[in-house]
Amino acid sequence: MAWGRKKGGGRKEPLFGLPAALADLRLSPSDRIPGGDDDKPAKSKSRNSEKSADKSSDSGSERPRPSRSGSKRRSKSRGFGIGRLFYWTAVLGLWAGIAVIGVVVWVGAHLPPIQSLEIPKRPPTIQIVGIDGSVLAQRGEMAGANIALKDLPPYLPKAFIAIEDRRFYSHFGVDPVGILRAAVTNLLHRGVSQGGSTLTQQLAKNLFLTQERTMQRKLQEAELALWLERKHSKNEILELYLNRVYFGSGAYGVEAAAQRYFGKSAKNVTLPEAAMLAGLVKSPSRLAPNRNPEGAEQRAQVVLAAMADAKFITEAQAKASIGQPRSR
Repeated sequence: MAWGRKKGGGRKEPLFGLPAALADLRLSPSDRIPGGDDDKPAKSKSRNSEKSADKSSDSGSERPRPSRSGSKRRSKSRGFGIGRLFYWTAVLGLWAGIAVIGVVVWVGAHLPPIQSLEIPKRPPTIQIVGIDGSVLAQRGEMAGANIALKDLPPYLPKAFIAIEDRRFYSHFGVDPVGILRAAVTNLLHRGVSQGGSTLTQQLAKNLFLTQERTMQRKLQEAELALWLERKHSKNEILELYLNRVYFGSGAYGVEAAAQRYFGKSAKNVTLPEAAMLAGLVKSPSRLAPNRNPEGAEQRAQVVLAAMADAKFITEAQAKASIGQPRSR
């Protein structure tokens, strides 16, 4: 091994068996690969280390930003959830519609034929008359003569509409609003304090059905009410109702009731008497004026208040009519 000697007394470098001609070959800084760490000044390295430290401290203080791919996945999952909700809502709605149609068909199949829907026959009325021909007593059911709606005083049918079915001229035989209102009222009172049947439903029950309270009978009542609404006009239905409804004491229809309780025709009843007749429909046996005059008068006051609330009469007319009706 030879030792080379730099001119001028510099650093000695070892020579490992190289010829003397090659001993002076050295790599200059220009021959080396640029960017190497060994060629950088110490100051630049310290600056780079300071910058990296600053970046690491800044990154530690800031929160990591959510990636775009994660937000896209969340938006896709939300869209998928809404789509599933819409799908199952449509499926349940379809099955509910099929179930309703099935119930309607089943109820219609158990109704009597339309040709046999006739007013039921009632037992004959027995009258006991004196020698002079005056009626002394009457036994059995009493069916009065049919009276046209136009021949009745206007406040008589309005009294029934005000207390029994205020939306009579706007519904189609069954009143969903009235049913919901009655359900809420009964729930608040924790009992059956209000009914949701329309005048058309009551007419269907009085003409064609029994008085039993079953779900099948209520469904039949609703279907018959829809049939009556298609077959007759509103005024025809109201006229049929007034001439067929039961008023207690064996009286069917407003004419028979007016004759039984007031001794006059329904064409001549006063406003207080009309309110009393309308009040009997809720409970004819319990509120009959010849049996319970106090209860009948209290119910008539409720009817008068309902008529005033519906703007069928004024408040002054309602107050003036309280306490006036008297049965004979």
